[in-house]
Parts: sequence; structure tokens; C-alpha cells
Amino acid sequence: MQLTMFCTRVIARKLYVNVSRLKVRHKHFCTDAATRVSGSNCGQPSPEHKETHDLSNNIQHYDIAIVGGGMVGMALACSLASMPLTKHLNVAIIDSNPALGSRPYFNKEDPPDPRVSTVTPATISFFKDVGAWQYIEQHRHAYFDKMQVWDYTGLGYTRYNAQDINKEVLGCVVENKVLHGSLLSCIENTDFQKTIYPSKLSSMTLPPSPSSLGMDSTSSRPPLSSQRHLAKLELSDGNSLYTKLVVGADGGKSRVRELAGFKTTGWNYSQNAIICTVEHTVENGCAWQRFLPAGPIALLPMGDNFSNIVWTMNPKESTNRKLMNEDEFVKDVNNALDYGYGPHPTSSLFGSGEMFSWPRAGVTLSANDCFEVPPKVVKLASERMVFPLSLRHASDYVSKHVVLIGDAAHTVHPLAGQGVNMGFGDAFALSRVIAEGIAVGSDIGEVTVLKKYEAERKPANIMMMGILDGFQKAYSVDFGPLNILRAAALHGAHFISPLKRSIISYASGEQKLPLFT
Repeated sequence: MQLTMFCTRVIARKLYVNVSRLKVRHKHFCTDAATRVSGSNCGQPSPEHKETHDLSNNIQHYDIAIVGGGMVGMALACSLASMPLTKHLNVAIIDSNPALGSRPYFNKEDPPDPRVSTVTPATISFFKDVGAWQYIEQHRHAYFDKMQVWDYTGLGYTRYNAQDINKEVLGCVVENKVLHGSLLSCIENTDFQKTIYPSKLSSMTLPPSPSSLGMDSTSSRPPLSSQRHLAKLELSDGNSLYTKLVVGADGGKSRVRELAGFKTTGWNYSQNAIICTVEHTVENGCAWQRFLPAGPIALLPMGDNFSNIVWTMNPKESTNRKLMNEDEFVKDVNNALDYGYGPHPTSSLFGSGEMFSWPRAGVTLSANDCFEVPPKVVKLASERMVFPLSLRHASDYVSKHVVLIGDAAHTVHPLAGQGVNMGFGDAFALSRVIAEGIAVGSDIGEVTVLKKYEAERKPANIMMMGILDGFQKAYSVDFGPLNILRAAALHGAHFISPLKRSIISYASGEQKLPLFT
């Protein structure tokens, strides 16, 4: 009888211990499920979640981890949130920028920020498709339908009009903070499952090859079988997470690219760019770019009598112009956009000369085709910011479980404002490839899936980078015969309609190759 009672007590104790263990595991499961259903967690996981996270020694799992919550990273998140096949994915966004943890606020009375982007019609369409453009329209932005490009020698110029390709606009200039804020507002107004980690990526462990995988039968942690096909990310704040796919959207100095071992090629241009906001007495509705001996200067409309300056020059000049007083700087800007360095171009090379009369045979210039002088700058409206210029390109965009987008994959010269548009193109293409992979039941981290993205974007990006680098080099040399060739190119772009349409379509992102149409 005593033996029976003893056995009963032992069994009861074991049952109590087992039930207690089940309660702990059940508690963690419920917390994890609530976290996923809540849609968005900014910052650290909730205290109760962290408690059970520590108790169970388990790590959060995600379908995709986007490292870099800037414009391109958030564009990818918005695109994923907008598509039926991807809107249910669980996504982590890793970025230490505090702007991701709060709703964007813009004071309309403040002058425009000097950090702007010129978005193309293709990018505008992308923003409309994901639902972000409506937020941009609530804030300051400036469409333009004309662009003028000319050479400091006075030998040639070209003007582009949206009507040349039956469009209403050639592009739109938007402050980067407005672009970023519109994407944040867009994704906040969805039920997309995302967790924002306000931290930095410290290390990344990619899964070993299948042949090297092994099972530890003594381990008390069940996730090994499910985690062996995932990448593990460790963050600077001590958090860790597992994910099927790591997206490097963390800029030109990408930590993801470094940790994944992607090689890059490229060079520094020995040039800096000064950017700032300036003010006119009239509103500017045209994008202007003049090629000077040390690099181009661009004057971009921003609405409300404001424009943005992007001026490329050698590092010594950039230092001097950043430090000079405001009046002297404004004088230099007006000089660079008017008679400085050379005369205004005419409709032919040498006054009434006939050297390049053949492209315009039988053509009568309209008022829209004649050379114009940009509006005078009367005031500096922001600080002057300086940054170095370079060209970098990753040899590969993808490997198993890792993919690069935006500046992490490519950085370019800003002379045509194409850098961020290339990044937005990457984001849209990658989200579409992920959706296609899900549709056929593929693992979104597999190279065979990701290579489709690389096959689409890499040739297009290389083509654009080659064109921009060619322009930079061609306009960095002051040499008589080369000046004539440059002038011929500008005249051809101005007077040969099929070429002009092709150039505009290509720059607008609507045509893959600059061929005649």
C-alpha cells in the first residue's frame, strides 16, 4: 500500500512538471502569434515577448529581413505590401534611423531641404501603383515639362519637352524626406506584418551547404531543422533573428554586401558635389544643366520660387565654395549658369556658320526650342552640403538567401539624377520576382529565384552607369576637336526628332535601350 502511494506521488510530480513546461511553451507560442498578427512593432519587441523570448531561448523568424529602411528599402516593403501574393509575408526592417519610429511631419513654412531626388515618370507610376504618390501630392513637389542642357563653350545646346513624347511631364523634383515619409505613411496604412528594429546589423551567418548539415539529437531546441535553411542576423542592440531572405538596401557602404562577400568594381571621380536650396524672384518650371570644365551644374525646380543646386567640381573648389560668404556664392552660381566660362549657344555652331546646318535642314525653331537663360538666383535658402562622387558596382547582386538593391548594388554620378530611380527599379523588380516565386511554390531565398531579378536589373543598370560615366568623362576634357564632337551630339539630340524621343524615353525609364523608335 505504501509503495503504491509512493509511486502515485512520483507520477503526480512528473505530470506537474510536464504541464508546467507545456504552459511556458504555450505562453511563448501565443505571444509570438500576437506579435505577428499585430502588423507592426517599432523598436524592441514588447517586454512580455522579450521575457518569453529569453525563457524559451527562441529567436524570431521572418520571411524577409530588409537591412536599410531608407527610400529604396521602404519602397520594397511598400511594393511587397501592395501585392496579393506577398502582402502576407512577415518582414523585418533593420535601420537605426529614428525617423522610422515616428510619423513623418513636415512644416510647409520651412524652405526645401537640399537633399532631393528627380523622379522619372516610371518611378511616379511605381509610387502610384503601391499607393504612395497620394502622400507626396499632399506636400511640396515640383513637376517639370522642359529641360535644357548646354555646354560652357557655347557650341551647342539641346532642349527637351514632354510633348516630344506625348507626355505631360518629364519628371518631378521631391525632397528625399518627403519621398521617404510618403512610403512610411503608405505602409503604416496597411495591415502588412512588419517589425522595425532600430538597430544596426553586426553579423550575418548564412546556412551551410546541405552536405554539411547535421542534427543534434541531444539538443533541447527544436528549431534546428527549420533554421538550417535560414540566415541568422545579429544586431548591435543584442537582438537576433532568422530569415529566409536578407535584402541589402543599406547604401553604398553596405554591411550586407561586405558580410556576404560580394565583390565590387569602380573608382572615385576626384570630384565633389555641392548641393543647396536657392531662391528666385519668379517660379522655375524647367530643369537646367550646364556642363562646365570641372563638372556639371544643375538647377532643378522645387516650387514656391525655390530651386535645388547640384554643382560638381574638384574637392578644392568645393571646400572654398562651401566656406565663402553667401553673396559670393550666389554670384558664382549665377555666373556658372549664365555667361561664366563661355558665351551663350546659338542655333548653329559659329553664328551663321553652316557646319551643323544639316540636322536642322528645313526645320523652323519654335519658341520652345530656342536657348533660354535660367532665372537668376537671389538668395541662398539652405546650408551648403558637400559629398564625394564615385562609381561602384557589385559583381553579383544575389547569392543564396542574400540580394542587393539600390546603392548597395550600384552607385553612380548624379549628373542625370538617375541613381535613386535605378534603386526604385530594383525594388519593384525584386518584389515582382518574389511574388512569382511564391506563385510556383519556390523558396524565395533560392539563387534560382533571385537570379531572375539579377538578370533583369543588372544589364539595365550597367547600361545606365556606362552612359553616365561616358558623359562624365566626355565633359571633363577641354580639347578643341572633342568640343566640336560634343556640340555635334547636342545638336543631333536637339534637331533629330527620333533621337530626341529615344533619349527622353530612356531617361524617363520607359525604354530599356536608347534606340531609335
